[in-house]
Amino acid sequence: MAGLYLHIPFCQSRCIYCDFYSTTQADLRDRYVEALSQEIAARATGQFATLYVGGGTPSQLTAPQLDRLFTAIHRHAQLDADAEVTLECNPDDVTPDLLHQLRALGVNRLSMGIQTFDDRLLRFLRRRHSAEQAIRAVGMAQAQGFDNLSIDLMFGFPVFSHSQPVHRDRDAAVSAFSADLTTALSLGIQHLSAYSLMYEPGTALTRLRDSGQLHEADDETTLAMYEQLIDRTAEAGFEHYEISNFALPGHRSRHNSSYWDDTPYTGLGAGAHSYDGSTRYYHPDDLTAYLSNPLSLVSETLSPTEHYNEYVMTRLRTREGIHLPSLLRRFGPQLYRYCLAMAKPHLGAGRLSKDGQHYLRLTRQGLFVSDDIMSDLVKV
Repeated sequence: MAGLYLHIPFCQSRCIYCDFYSTTQADLRDRYVEALSQEIAARATGQFATLYVGGGTPSQLTAPQLDRLFTAIHRHAQLDADAEVTLECNPDDVTPDLLHQLRALGVNRLSMGIQTFDDRLLRFLRRRHSAEQAIRAVGMAQAQGFDNLSIDLMFGFPVFSHSQPVHRDRDAAVSAFSADLTTALSLGIQHLSAYSLMYEPGTALTRLRDSGQLHEADDETTLAMYEQLIDRTAEAGFEHYEISNFALPGHRSRHNSSYWDDTPYTGLGAGAHSYDGSTRYYHPDDLTAYLSNPLSLVSETLSPTEHYNEYVMTRLRTREGIHLPSLLRRFGPQLYRYCLAMAKPHLGAGRLSKDGQHYLRLTRQGLFVSDDIMSDLVKV
């Protein structure tokens, strides 16, 4: 079930909220593709059930660059016959030629970062596409035979001052997100990822907030949007299989599920992380260093407590929750008893449920305070 991840750290421009490792140095793309191909040859030598090409913006690579990468993948990696092969793309990069090439290269799943269908918000976020381009891109992909499409949405956008180009009160903000959901669910997609807007350190968005030019949406507004998200996707037949992810039956992201299932994965490229079940390996967020030596890695072995903490936090994000027999087998009776003891108040309050001796999972009520619950269950 191992997964293979390739990080493409290039963007045409930086979005206002983004803290992922990326650069706008387009002149380094050829060198990067060559270095990444070298790492593929050296490290992508196992059997993989999934391949995920993320970024950054992988769809910014040229046709020859994409061909070079996938030639290296198919030459050195062993992908399962039914492997899920995902590539992230920006809607404004999507063309019939790109889609035709991706199909020929073996890509069978696309993930599009749309975020919202409000053009004013898209401009504020410094996204390069318009709502019309996003809708058209989904339609083009479907016309080219892609039947496993995921899109990203955001909610909890800030409350702006009246001097800003977008001004909404709470009711208007919730109504606008409802309109985004209506559009998204009308497109015939199979998967939806939806995230509350985060204010990450060092981003332009956080600087605007800290200078008083905008204010974060309050918790009540954000929770109203999240409740609507849960209800509307359920009505459309989507399974809420992870806190921020929704899929039609049979269309869960198999690759991302490996992160939540404690499954080993191999990450290649600048800033990418790998995990073998006990140790993490990663490339620092340093493109120059990566180009100099694409095989140099930093390692970090998890202690039993650190491993337990990550297992609890990732598994609790999923629909299935924590598999208690696995928890006992992997981490022993002491941490098992600790987890159940810390879960007891949340079980009594209806924020967690326990399926006999098998699964400990968040209830709907618990979803809204999941960070607090996870914080209680981890061992400090």
